[in-house]
Amino acid sequence: NFFELGGDSILGILITSKANQMGLYFTPDQLFQFPTIAQLAEMAGTAPIIQAEQSVIKGPMPLTPIQRWFFEQNFLESHHWNQTFLLRAPNTLDFSLLEEAIYQLLIHHDALRLRFTVENSEWHQAMTSPDEVVPVSRMDLSTLTKVEQKKAIQSTATELQGSLNLSEGPLIRVALFELDSNELNYLLIIIHHLAVDGVSWRILLEHLEVLYAQLSQNQAVQLPPKTTSYKYWAHQLEKYAQSDKLQLELPFWLAIQEKQQPPLPVDYPRGLENNTVSSTDTISVSLNIEETETLLKLVPKAYQTQINDVLLTALAQAVTQWTGRPTLLVDLEGHGRETIFEDADLSRTVGWFTTIFPVSLSLEGNWDLGDILKSTKEKLRRIPNRGIGYGLLRYLRKDSDASQKLRALPQAELSFNYLGQFDQMLSPTSPFKLTNESYGPRRSLRGNRRYLLEITGSIVGGKLQLDWVYSKNIHQKKTIEILAQGFMDALQN
Repeated sequence: NFFELGGDSILGILITSKANQMGLYFTPDQLFQFPTIAQLAEMAGTAPIIQAEQSVIKGPMPLTPIQRWFFEQNFLESHHWNQTFLLRAPNTLDFSLLEEAIYQLLIHHDALRLRFTVENSEWHQAMTSPDEVVPVSRMDLSTLTKVEQKKAIQSTATELQGSLNLSEGPLIRVALFELDSNELNYLLIIIHHLAVDGVSWRILLEHLEVLYAQLSQNQAVQLPPKTTSYKYWAHQLEKYAQSDKLQLELPFWLAIQEKQQPPLPVDYPRGLENNTVSSTDTISVSLNIEETETLLKLVPKAYQTQINDVLLTALAQAVTQWTGRPTLLVDLEGHGRETIFEDADLSRTVGWFTTIFPVSLSLEGNWDLGDILKSTKEKLRRIPNRGIGYGLLRYLRKDSDASQKLRALPQAELSFNYLGQFDQMLSPTSPFKLTNESYGPRRSLRGNRRYLLEITGSIVGGKLQLDWVYSKNIHQKKTIEILAQGFMDALQN
């Protein structure tokens, strides 16, 4: 069973993509509905084969709900809001081949060529042709000491993080840091979040690996066929947002937030006006490898659950114990690549697809842990299409009634995002290796923050890690440490 092996929705997309490349056609929804190989074997081939446009996509396109959410925040220095990976790379890496591989990525993945402009106080986006100048640089650090190398990487990374340009480009920067011949080099890849998300990174890193291998072996460059374009998806979302079918979801979303939620406890009320990126700190807690294995494989088998059910149950227990209230309103992030159109396949499409939607968790009543977990699971299963409708109603619905009603409701002060298993990010044979080392601020330090608490989970090195990001202007470190440890205690229980 897919879930009993630790499967989640992000891995489901990757499995679907690999299967489809091999001629075994099924959708992520079918994988969820038929989660064993025996069941899938009967289903494979029943999904339609979707032919996507293979040319370089250009031209204007509507903003997606998550992009509208981004611009609604009115971030200071909105050009500096990135996602980043710092990889270890072989010291034999050929810079000219790397440059060509990045250029081929820019040709193949249209979202990397997005540009954003403001007209009459409204943001617009369009896809352009690939630039002649490839945004790849190199830095020879071989004559420096290790301490000097580290400083040079940090300062260059900091400079590059703030160098993206929304209107003129590029939205991506790549830098190769060359160390001495006995050391692995560093490869820094920075992409603005408006063009990429967690699933996109898995696609891009795999394609970078494939392209570099082909070029180094003098083979013709050939990536798997494109799936549905980001541009086509954005247009389809805009149409779907006006449908009667989506309008039927509105009562569901209004009911979630109808109860007035008291604000989360704070240590420094005056600091609420100064919730900035520069004031943030992170508390990280983690399970060990054995506990993570139990979370991924034994708990789903016992309770027919998925990992988010378990993590959100523990979150509700920890936060309600902190607040002294039995309910919690949380903004949940999803990958957003939902199967809502029969003619769309996003399994190899790069872009920012994330959905953000509210969930109300309740611990009312004297239930045991199993009952609480089942209640959370059932509540999450009732969410239509895994939450994609909320953003469509709030940001794309043409009649303003739905949007105004949703905006008028209480808004969550806490967000939760499970990013999946990073151990699956690169193939075992990849020349690149993940690293946890620092690479400059991904967001402008002058920027404001939308939430009081941002909780992000991922599995790295076989261990579940939860990062709790908070503002030192609003909360004491001890407060968040106790809260994070309360979460871990609940999760271990």
